Parts: sequence; structure tokens; C-alpha cells
Amino acid sequence: MSMTESLRPSGEYESSNPHQVNPEWPPPPAYAPTPAQPSNPAPTPHRKRARGPAALLTAVAIVAAAVGGGTAFGVQELTGSDTVATSNSTGTNVVPSSQKGTVSGVAKAVSPSIVEINATSDAGSSTGSGVIITDDGEIITNNHVVAGASSIKVRTDDGTTYTAKVVGTDSSKDLALIKLENASGLKAATLGDSDGVQVGDQVVAIGSPEGLTGTVTSGIVSALDRDVTVSKDQDQDQGQGRRPGQQGGDWPFEYDGREFNGDTGGSTTTYKAIQTDASLNPGNSGGALIDMNGTIIGINSAMYAPTGADSSAAGSVGLGFAIPVDTVKADLPALRSGSTN
Repeated sequence: MSMTESLRPSGEYESSNPHQVNPEWPPPPAYAPTPAQPSNPAPTPHRKRARGPAALLTAVAIVAAAVGGGTAFGVQELTGSDTVATSNSTGTNVVPSSQKGTVSGVAKAVSPSIVEINATSDAGSSTGSGVIITDDGEIITNNHVVAGASSIKVRTDDGTTYTAKVVGTDSSKDLALIKLENASGLKAATLGDSDGVQVGDQVVAIGSPEGLTGTVTSGIVSALDRDVTVSKDQDQDQGQGRRPGQQGGDWPFEYDGREFNGDTGGSTTTYKAIQTDASLNPGNSGGALIDMNGTIIGINSAMYAPTGADSSAAGSVGLGFAIPVDTVKADLPALRSGSTN
């Protein structure tokens, strides 16, 4: 996994209080025209005073609604070769209203944005997952999925296969950015706001465990800010990696000073992770952890498997970890610049 392999780095809910409109608004004429009265007399001082607060509040509400609507539209349109669709509010809903809050709705809306990644290196091959963040093929995944890769093939939800190149990597956060060649018109995921995530929130995970593209699982957020430590060594057997002649592979990580799924090696990095009980298995690394509005809140990166379990027996025991999406968004500029630390 990555943590999923042997912990291998593996690889929400509303009320309404609508504005009350004054039934007398707009106010009735200050007079009833009669033949003896001018047709446009000046309004009385009393009537001017009555309009003040109500008119102001109504105008503010209308302006606020217009600004809010325009902002939402702008955010949704921020897709392109170097921009990412992002959400700064849990109110953003990628899932159609008729399916809001359902796992099936989230799966249908987000699955087209999740890919399977097959990376080949001198150490063997590995399978992981990734999240499309621009319509021309920028993809976020885990560093351990593509570290040291000499060849990367990516399969999208519709079965199309692309060749990809590494743009930038950050081993200290276990993140990598890759780019598909000759891609366009892809469906980019919407990056949410992990700072608003709470323990108990329902979540959905989508990835390619054991090469089963587009696998959907669900659960809750079990804990926040877990200090997860993983290897930075490129030759460490991680993800759903396979070394020549080896069956399965370790996906080591550390938590609270204890090692799980093997030895993390001499070079490690620690990051704050979202813990989830959504089922994660080898190959889920780099895939998406998603809220019930359909926005990405994390990149799945590690899972715990029982001590001594080999690849044929290992499986999810409800202890998975994801890199918060706010960490991803903050790291994007460096990744796009071609950083390879």
C-alpha cells in the first residue's frame, strides 16, 4: 500500500430560515389619487421614515444573494490547465440535490475523477490511485506510488489509458503531482476544506485496491491530526509494490512510536492525517477520501494490516489514514514548480 500495504501507505448534514418579506412591501401609495389631487404629489415625511430599515434590509439580502451566487459560480468555473476547482465552504455540493448525502450519489459524481496508476521502476511495479485536479490531466497521488518510476501508465474511469510524467514530488508530505500526456476534457474533482472536517462525519473512499479500478467504500472520520510516520526511501517496498521475485510487500508506517507493517527504514517523514474506518486496501494509496457533498477532503495514504499478514491475507481492519486536502492545496504551487524533494 504505502502505508496500506501492511500499513502500507495505501495505496454531513440543514435548516432553513428564509428572509421574511414585509407583506406591506412595497408599501401602498401614500394617497389615493382623486380628480382633485395632483397625480404625483411629494411623498410625506412619515412614509419616507417607514421605508428606511425594511428597504435597507431587503436590499442587503438581495445583494448578498447575488454576490453569493456569483461567487459559487466563479468557484465552479475555476478549472483549466493550471487551476483547480476548490471549495472553501461545506455548502458546495458536487452531488445532485436528488442524491445529496448518499454514497451512491457521491460515487456517481466523483468516480470519473479517480484514476488507477501503474508505475514501473527498477525495484518492480506498483499499483496505486490518483485524483484528477484539472481537465487537462494534472493528478495528485502519493509520492510512494510513483517514487523512482521510469514508466507511469494511468487508466481513467472510462477505461482510457494514458502515459504520465512526474511533475513534482514532496516526500516529506508523501505527495506527488503527475501529468497525463495529450489529455483534455477530463472531469476534475473539487478540492474541499479539511479544516471543517469533524470526527463522526460520513465519508466515501474511491480507489483501485488490488487493481480493482473504481472501488467505492464508506465509513466515518474516526479521528483527526494523527501523527503518521512513513518511509521516504524510494527503494522501501511500499504501496502495492512488488520487488522482483517477491510475493506481496510491506507497507510500513509508525504511530505513537510503534512500527506497523514492518520497518520504515532510516529515512522517514511524519504528517498529520485524518483517520477513517472506510475500508482501504493495497492500491488505495493516492485515491480520494470524500465528504458527502462530493468534495475531496483527503488523499488516502496508509492503512493498518494485522501483524504478520501477507498480501493474500491482509485486509482493511478499519484503520486507514489520509493526508488532509488543505495540506495538498498548500503544497500544489511547489509541486507544479517541479520540486522533487
